[in-house]
Amino acid sequence: MSTEENPAAAPRSLAEALRGRDDASLAALLRSRPDLITPVPTDLTQLATRAGTRASVVRTLERLDRFTLQTAQALAVASDPATYDELLGLMAGDDGDPAVSAALPRALGTLREQALVWGGDDRLRLVRTARELLAPSPQHPSPTGLGPTVREAGAGISPGRIQEILTTAGLPSTHDSVSALTALADLFSDPERMSALLDQAPSESVEVLERLVWGPPYGQVTADPAPRLRWLLDRGLLLPTAPGTVVLPREVALRLRAGRAHRTTEPVPPPVEAAAAHSPRIVDATAAGQAYTALATVEELLKDWHEGGPAVLRAGGLSVRDLKRTAVALDVPEPVAAFWVELAYAAGLLASDGEADERYAATPAYDEWRERPSGERWARLATAWLAATRTPGLVGERDAKDRTLSALGPGLDRSAAPEVRHRVLALLAGLPEGAAPNTESLLARLRWERPPRADRTGGGAPSPYARRTPAQSAEGARGTTARGATAPGYPADGGSGAGGDEDLRSRLARWTLAEAEMLGITGRGALSSHGRALIGAPPAPRHADAETEPKGPGDKLPVHHRQTPPPPALSPAEQATAAATAARLLEPLLPEPLDHVLLQADLTAVAPGPLERPLADMLGVLADVESKGGATVYRFTPASVRRALDAGRSAADLHAFLAAHSRTPVPQPLTYLIDDVARRHGHLRVGAASSYVRCDDDAVLNEILADKRAAGLGLRRLAPTVLAARTDPAALLEGLRAMGFAPAAESAEGDVLIARADAYRTPPRTPPEPVPDGPPVPDDTLLAAAIRAVRAGDLASTAPRKPVGGEAGGAGPGELPRTSAADTLATLQAAVLTNETLWIGYVNAEGAASQRVIAPLRVEGGFVTAYDHTADEVRTYPLHRITGVAELAE
Repeated sequence: MSTEENPAAAPRSLAEALRGRDDASLAALLRSRPDLITPVPTDLTQLATRAGTRASVVRTLERLDRFTLQTAQALAVASDPATYDELLGLMAGDDGDPAVSAALPRALGTLREQALVWGGDDRLRLVRTARELLAPSPQHPSPTGLGPTVREAGAGISPGRIQEILTTAGLPSTHDSVSALTALADLFSDPERMSALLDQAPSESVEVLERLVWGPPYGQVTADPAPRLRWLLDRGLLLPTAPGTVVLPREVALRLRAGRAHRTTEPVPPPVEAAAAHSPRIVDATAAGQAYTALATVEELLKDWHEGGPAVLRAGGLSVRDLKRTAVALDVPEPVAAFWVELAYAAGLLASDGEADERYAATPAYDEWRERPSGERWARLATAWLAATRTPGLVGERDAKDRTLSALGPGLDRSAAPEVRHRVLALLAGLPEGAAPNTESLLARLRWERPPRADRTGGGAPSPYARRTPAQSAEGARGTTARGATAPGYPADGGSGAGGDEDLRSRLARWTLAEAEMLGITGRGALSSHGRALIGAPPAPRHADAETEPKGPGDKLPVHHRQTPPPPALSPAEQATAAATAARLLEPLLPEPLDHVLLQADLTAVAPGPLERPLADMLGVLADVESKGGATVYRFTPASVRRALDAGRSAADLHAFLAAHSRTPVPQPLTYLIDDVARRHGHLRVGAASSYVRCDDDAVLNEILADKRAAGLGLRRLAPTVLAARTDPAALLEGLRAMGFAPAAESAEGDVLIARADAYRTPPRTPPEPVPDGPPVPDDTLLAAAIRAVRAGDLASTAPRKPVGGEAGGAGPGELPRTSAADTLATLQAAVLTNETLWIGYVNAEGAASQRVIAPLRVEGGFVTAYDHTADEVRTYPLHRITGVAELAE
C-alpha cells in the first residue's frame, strides 16, 4: 500500500523512515556511511541525528556520482516535500528525456539508501543539512545556477510595490503581500501565460534574461535602470534583493529553461574509450620487462645506500641535494627517483635508522625480500603501491605553510590515493584485452563518478558561476572564463604533476597511469594479465569484431558497449591471494637468472642477462658497473680488485671464481691485474695510534715520508719499520691509497682486518601505515552486531510503558525510569514468575546511563539475571545500579 493510499503510514522523520527499514537496508546504509557507527549509536533516533550532521552529509555528498548529485541538487531547489513527478520534471525538462527517466530511479534509490532522502514518492524530503548545503544563496551559488523563489526574493519588497508589479503584469490586485507573491509565482509557473508575457518583452530585455537564465542569477542595477531592465523590474521578472542588486526568480528561470534544473544532465557515465590496441602477448612481455626493471632499480637504490644512506632532514625526509644524487645514481629524472624511494619505503624495505645522526638505510626485511623469487618480490612492491596513501607526485610542491614537500617527508599522504589507483586499474580491466585507454576519457569517467568540489556545492573551488560579477550579469557583459589547460602529468614533463587547476583525483589518476607503467602492472598503457590478477579482475573480454589479434598499436576500438563491471573490493585475505596469483603469472615472463658472464680482454665482463644472486653479489664487489641495459657491463680496476681482497678473498679465490663463472677463457690482462694488486695488498699495515703505518721494508716508509702528498697525514717515524700519524686509520688508509699504495688495516692484535661486504641495516621497522580516508568499512560481523544493538536500543527507547507510581513515577521520553529500591525488587521478582518483559534504567561502573529492555530470569544475592533484548544475550545486573523499572504496555 502506498503512502498516498495510507497517509498515516508515511514517515514523519528520518528516524521513522530508518525504523521502517529491514536489516539488509540498514547494513547497506552503514556500509556506505561507516562514520555512522563510530561509535555504535544507541538507537535509530541517534543514528538519524548523526546521519544529518554537517560533517557526515558533506562526506556522503563527496562520494556521489554526478547524476545522483544532480538529483540531490534538483531536490534542493524543489518544493519541500516534493513529488517524484516534480523531481522528474526538474531533471528531464518539459519535453522529457528518456535516458534521465530511466536513470532517475537508481539515483533516487542511492539517495534513499544513504539516508540523504526519505519519504515516499509523493513526499520526497531531502535531509535538512543537505538542503542547506545545496540550496542556492548569494554567498554560495548552486551549481544549478538558480536563484531564490518569488516568495523568498519578494519577502522584503513593500506591499505597495508588489501591488504595482501585479498590475503591470496584468494580474488583479490582492489584499496582502503573501497572496500577491503567490499569484506572481503562479503566473511565472504557467507555461502559456508566461509565454504570452515574454512575447510582449523587448528583444533587449529578453537578451538580459538569456544571460541570467543559467546563472549566476544575481545582477546589479543603477538608481535609474535602463529601459530594458525597467521593463523586467516592473513585471517582477527581476526582483530587488538589496539596494542596487536584483535577482532572476527561480520560477522565471525554470520556465526559460523548459523546466530543467541543470543545463546538461549526465544520467549515463561517459565511456572509457580505447586509444590503441596491442597484442596481449606484447602487453604482457612489455609489462614483464618493466617489472624486471623495477626490481633492479629498487635493488640498485638500496645497494647504493648499503653503508647508510642520506641524512634525514630535521623536518623529516630527503634533502633536494640527496634526491638529485639519487636520481643521478639511478639515471632517472628526480620525480621518478622520488617514486622509487617512496615505493621502497612503502614496502618496508627502507627506513631511517633512528640514531642520533639519523640516516636512511635498508631494513632487515630487504634481505629477506632479496631472497624471494622475482614474482613474489614484484608482488610485494605492487601491493604496497596499491595500498599506499603517500603520493610521490607531490614531491617538490609546497604545503599550506609554503614549505617544500620532500621525498620521505611529512605531508605526502593523500587518503584518496588507494581508491583512485584501484578505480583506474578497474576501468582498465573493463577494456578489451590489450586495449590502452584514452586518458581524457578515463579522467572524464572519474570526474563523473566523483565530481570535483566546485560541482558539488558551488562553493570552495572557483566555478564558472563565480567568475561573473552581478553587474556583468545584469548589464550584459559576458562572463565565464575558461579553465586553464592542464599541464602534462608526471613523470613525462619531469615535474611533479598537473597544474593546480586540475582536481586532485585527476592528478592522482595521471600519476597512477605513469606509476603502473613503471611498475609493470601495465604495458604500453594496457593492463597486463598479472596486473589484472593483482586487482582480482575477471579474465579480459576478447575483441568482438575479429578473432585475430589487433593489427597494430594504432588500431582504434569502439569499446563503449564492451566494458565489464568493475571488480569487487578485496579483503586482506583476498588481496594476498590475488597477489600470489599475479606473482605466479608474472614469474614465467621474467628472464631466468644466469650463472655465467663473458670475460673480455679489455678488463670487462658482460652479463647477458640477470645473474644469480651469489654471482651478482660477488661480481658487484670484484668489479664496477660500467653500463646497464639488456646486458650489464662490469669493469675490473685495481680499486675494485683491492675491494675484493679487503673483503677477505685471496688471489687464488678470485682466479677460481672467474674460471668457474666465465664462458670465455680468463684474459691474461685480468690475471695479471689480480696478481699485481694481491702482491702489493697488505704490504703496508695501518693501525691506531691515533693511527700508524708499519712495513717490514723501511725503504717503502722512506718513500712515503718523502712524498709531498703525505704532508696532510701528519706522519712521523717511530721505528725503522713504523710511522705514526695524527689522522684516524680510515683517513690514513684513504690517503695512502690515493698515493698509489695498497695498505691493509690491522686489529689491535696485529691481524689483518677483513672489510666484509656486509651492509648497514636499520633496526626492524614496519612499513608506514596508510592514512585512512575516514573510518574503515565494517565487515559483516560488525554490521550484524551493530544493527542488533541499534534495534535493541531503539526497542528500549520506544517501547510503550505503563506509568509507575502515578505521575511522579513515570518517565518522559528519553528519561530513565525512577522507582524505589523496594518497588524495583518487587517488580523484578514478579516478572520472574510471570515471564514479563520490563523496561529498566541502568548506570554502569563508569557512570554512563542507558535504557534497557530485559526479561528477568532470576533475582538473588543483590543481582538480577535476565535476557537483555538490547544486547541480545543473558546478562547479570547489580540491583543497586538499576535506577528504576517499568512494565511495558500491552
